[in-house]
Amino acid sequence: MTVTPLAHVPTTHPAPAFRGRIGQDARSGHYAVPLRYRLHLAAACADGLRIAVVHSLLGLDDVCPVTFLDPVPDCPDGGHSTLRPLYEASAHRYTGAALAPVLSDDWSGRIVSTHAPDITRDLARHFGGGRPALYPCGAESETEAVERMCAGIERSAQHAGSAGGDEDERAAALEQLLDALGSLERWLDGREYLIRDHLTASDVELWVALVQLDTVHRDHLDAAAVQRIADHPTLWAYARRLAAHPAFGTHLDLDGIARRHHAHCRGLEAAGAAVQILDWASHTGRSS
Repeated sequence: MTVTPLAHVPTTHPAPAFRGRIGQDARSGHYAVPLRYRLHLAAACADGLRIAVVHSLLGLDDVCPVTFLDPVPDCPDGGHSTLRPLYEASAHRYTGAALAPVLSDDWSGRIVSTHAPDITRDLARHFGGGRPALYPCGAESETEAVERMCAGIERSAQHAGSAGGDEDERAAALEQLLDALGSLERWLDGREYLIRDHLTASDVELWVALVQLDTVHRDHLDAAAVQRIADHPTLWAYARRLAAHPAFGTHLDLDGIARRHHAHCRGLEAAGAAVQILDWASHTGRSS
C-alpha cells in the first residue's frame, strides 16, 4: 500500500525503559514457557489497547495472564504504584515513572519489556502456534509501513488540535491527516482487511489509531474538521466492523479513555467534541 508521508511532530512519549525479548530456548534467558509471563495493561492507553486486542486474538488467557490497571496512573510522575516493585526489582535505584504496558517474568519477578511492538511480536511468534498469523511471513515491510502511518496519524491529529502554535501549521497538519485517511479510504475499497485476506496486527494498529482519533483527538478539533475526518465511509465502516469483533470491542473502555485523557490533557475542548463519528459504546465490553 502507498504510505503518505506525514510531517514530524515531536512526541512526549518516553523511550521504553526495558527491551528484553522472549526467545526460542533456554539460551535466550527469557524463553517461551506457558504461564511464566504476565502482562500489566491499561486498556485506556493506546499501547495497552493494542496489546490487549492481540492477546485476545491469540487466545492467550491460559498462557499469559493479564492484570488490568486503572486507566489513570496514581503517581504524580504518571506511573502506577502497583508497578513500582517490578521496576525497582528490575533496575537498581530506578527513579523513573513506573509506566504501563509491562511484560513481566513471574519466575524472576522482573520486567522483560515495556516496548509494545516487541511484546506483541513475541506473543504472536512464540505463543501463537496454530492461531491466526498476525504477523504473516513476508509481510514485514507492509506491517512496518502501517505502524509508521498510524504513528503519523497520531502525531498529525495531535498537532492539528494543539492549543498553541501557528494556525497555518495546524491547518497543514490537518491536511496531512486527511491525506493519510484518504489513502486508507481508497486502499480499503473492496477489501475487508488491510494487508491480507485475514486479520493481522496491521488491522489492530489502524483500528487503535482510529479509536484514538475519534475518542481523544476529536475533542480538540472544530466541527468542520471532524466532519471532513468522518467523510471516509469505507474507513469508518471498517473500524465499526472490527469493533464488533469480540477481541476488539471487549477491550474498549470509553470511560477510562475519557478519564485518562482529561487527567493528562491541558488543551481546550473544541466544537468537534460534540460530533461523534462512531457509536463505540454499542461495542464496548469493558468497564472501569
